[in-house]
Amino acid sequence: MVLLHVGTATALLIYFWRDWLAIARGVLRSVIDGRMHGTPDERLGWRLIAGTIPVGLAGVLLQKQVQALFASPRAAAVFLIINGGIMFAGERLRRRATMFEEGRTALDRLSVPTAVGIGSAQILALLPGISRSGSSMVAGLFANLTHEAAARFAFLLATPVIFGAGVLKIPDLFTPVALPHLPVYLLAGVVAGVAAFLSVAYLMRYFRVGQLDPFAYYCAAFGILSLILLSR
Repeated sequence: MVLLHVGTATALLIYFWRDWLAIARGVLRSVIDGRMHGTPDERLGWRLIAGTIPVGLAGVLLQKQVQALFASPRAAAVFLIINGGIMFAGERLRRRATMFEEGRTALDRLSVPTAVGIGSAQILALLPGISRSGSSMVAGLFANLTHEAAARFAFLLATPVIFGAGVLKIPDLFTPVALPHLPVYLLAGVVAGVAAFLSVAYLMRYFRVGQLDPFAYYCAAFGILSLILLSR
């Protein structure tokens, strides 16, 4: 799991490298100038930082307890169904809420509390079967973002969390039990990175016009099928 996290986060960094370079420059510039609401890159950077704090704290304080409580295939299947329900309900409520509204919120125009709220949605991903990016994307839709902007913000939010989780566990790779299997783990990390890069590239194109409905149906159907198979 360690190198799968690192591979996925590396793929996200590579795909969004222009965004991250601009954001890093913006945040550094804002620190030097002593301001937090200057350019769009500065504002987006600080909103990403604010949005990452809640899930970071929850991961440190609650991850072991949650994993121990729900560490079973059946629990994962149930939460996968719930994940589908979250995305499906999010799309329906989003359409109803914005039926008579015009315009969408730009990423750099998100308020800090809204960014914290979107980032907090990632906490649901501590439950097995709940999508980190899916839950934060639904929260982004409620914040009046377009599907593409919500997906971009969700992936940007996920990058430091996934990368941090992987880096913290790197020492586990060098234990006597894991070390002989390190080449296999490295290969798995590369495969995970390639798969993540291709998936994100596809999803960013898809969400220019697409919606969450197909993913909601897939998660619900796969979760139900898993429950049936696990009940035999």
